[in-house]
Amino acid sequence: MLSKNQIKYINSLQQKKFRQEHQSFIVEGAKSVLELIQSDFEVESLFVTDDFYKENESLLEKQPLRAEIVSQAELERVGSFSSNNAALATVKTKGNQELFAQANEYVLILDDIRDPGNLGTIVRVADWYGITKIVCSKETVDFYGPKVISSTMGSFTRVGIYYTDLVSYLSNTSLKVYGTFLNSANVHTIQFAEAGYIIIGNEANGISAEVERLVTDKITIPRFGGAESLNAGIATAVICDNLRR
Repeated sequence: MLSKNQIKYINSLQQKKFRQEHQSFIVEGAKSVLELIQSDFEVESLFVTDDFYKENESLLEKQPLRAEIVSQAELERVGSFSSNNAALATVKTKGNQELFAQANEYVLILDDIRDPGNLGTIVRVADWYGITKIVCSKETVDFYGPKVISSTMGSFTRVGIYYTDLVSYLSNTSLKVYGTFLNSANVHTIQFAEAGYIIIGNEANGISAEVERLVTDKITIPRFGGAESLNAGIATAVICDNLRR
């Protein structure tokens, strides 16, 4: 059974200020927790249902931290999931370490992405296409928020995140910097360089004027129908798919 202090602590991590204060975050659900315990993240506490424990006993027994058995109702009371019959963990965040593109490598740049679901989807897309580094503007939504982590479906364990001032960051590179704009080069036909950066702009306003000045190659996803715009996560997937074609 969860103690009052445990419940209070877990509940506090729903808020960014307490995640920053404790340098910890929450991971929920079977898939995400299974990915977590096989990663290099430091797990503080792990709470699982009896059924989840029995299904994954061989893996859980290898963990340095012993899992505590709790009920499904307890998990749902302290977590953000409306239904969670598996597991919940509290985990230490990683330091904000610099990430740069190396030879034959692409890095995603997120300019003021505000929607947690979009950020989570972008992390998942990056993982699918083998991109392991994402650099975010300081205004981009918190990577360690519960909605972001759950949206990644475990991909948060394989993709590194770095928050910084994008203008200063991009001013120091000699690699190609691609950004999406209207009436630019068709992403379906351009030839991408071997390495570089791809900027995904804000959901409503696109890439900021300050960052736009550092874009070396403007690209566009051509529209064939009547939709006004694409979701940031979908746009990222289209660009990454063309990058890997």
